[in-house]
Amino acid sequence: MPENHLSRRNFLAATAAVTAALSVDGAEAAYKKKGEKLIKVKPRKVSPNEKLNCAAIGAGGKGNSDIAACEGENVVALCDADWDRAAESFQRFPNARKFKDYRVMLEEMPEIDAVTVSTPDHTHAPAAYMAMKMGKHVYVQKPLTHTVAEARLLRDTARECGVATQMGNQGHAEDGVRNLYEMVWSGAIGQVKEVHIWTSRPVWPQGIPQPLEPQVIPTTLDWNLWIGTAPMRPYNEGYCPFKWRGWQDFGAGALGDMACHIMDPAYFTLNLGDAPHFTVEVLKDEGTNSQTFPNSTVVKYSFPARGVMGPVDVYWYDGEFMPDRPEGVADDVELGDGANGSFFVGEKGVLSTGEYGGNSRIVSGENMADYKAPDPWMRRIEGGIHNDWLRACKGGLPACSNFEYSGPFTEMVNFGNLAVKFGEKLEWDNIKGVVKNVRNPHEIVSKEYRKGWELPV
Repeated sequence: MPENHLSRRNFLAATAAVTAALSVDGAEAAYKKKGEKLIKVKPRKVSPNEKLNCAAIGAGGKGNSDIAACEGENVVALCDADWDRAAESFQRFPNARKFKDYRVMLEEMPEIDAVTVSTPDHTHAPAAYMAMKMGKHVYVQKPLTHTVAEARLLRDTARECGVATQMGNQGHAEDGVRNLYEMVWSGAIGQVKEVHIWTSRPVWPQGIPQPLEPQVIPTTLDWNLWIGTAPMRPYNEGYCPFKWRGWQDFGAGALGDMACHIMDPAYFTLNLGDAPHFTVEVLKDEGTNSQTFPNSTVVKYSFPARGVMGPVDVYWYDGEFMPDRPEGVADDVELGDGANGSFFVGEKGVLSTGEYGGNSRIVSGENMADYKAPDPWMRRIEGGIHNDWLRACKGGLPACSNFEYSGPFTEMVNFGNLAVKFGEKLEWDNIKGVVKNVRNPHEIVSKEYRKGWELPV
């Protein structure tokens, strides 16, 4: 057996029952021999003319469309804890092997080159981490991770392993966000002082203060595997499918779900990732509790100057809360895309943009009447976010929302939820990766993992 092959013995935790080990063994044990140094498997080199061997971790719902985007490659395996949810993917790729446990899939199929991770948020990091350590390129749905610490872990692991990565915020691969960038940097509204971002989400239950009553687990669902890193609780259809987004143990609420789309235009255009530090605080919330995310929130991020760009405040609104109409904007002018969008308040006027940064236009100010957009100068992404990643897997340019970009972005997004959860203003040191103004900073950025599912954070 090759030295870098991960044997089943290495994969399983040291426990008497193999079946029990499979259900609780952690990502750490999946790539580490007991008492030895970490094993890192190099990715296989694939030329642009070759086909990748792709697999899905999470094949139902969004996972179905993510792996369908890879149908021009060799789709060799599909994994989902609920085979009923994955039925459409199973039908689309009848020759792919089927699994319920992604750890078993990765162990038994070393020929896999790349995986899509389209599971509930709390499973993103352990699945992607194990895959990268085993030399697999990874495409992970947004939000990239469930915690701040996990986001930094995935970024650092991608660097270490030399794999191609992408977060699934598809708007970042579209032309609109680049048009917006060029408008702002051409001086369309001068220095940006404020950005206001809103969404009509949540469209799932939030503000529920206690766990739900136990129900019978569907026969097609492995509840233990679905729970994964989270504390075990009895099954209820109010957790899965889809409604997990509102529960703190599994999802990231309206902010985590939608900010990776709607906040991306501001993060990208204003170089917010270059800020050495920032603060975040909750201005309003409704329905806050220890189990689920609030029904509605207003969150304020404050960033210092970044190069030639001055300080800026970024406001997030969800649920029933909406920003006030900016001064000088006519009442009949739609802002954003209506239910979702953002507007930038600058020294010379106000610029409105849609959910993904499209349909950007000046809605008030001195340049409103005669503004002409600059000639495009940024590189555009051909074929969408999945093809961008697949090209990177085959030695092309790094994908546009690779973990160097989306990791710090996810950290910032997650800090909004942390401010809600802990009810205090937080100050993040982006360089050192620590919360500066709390007594136990690690408790803020990480979480407790179920035994056997731990990550090195």
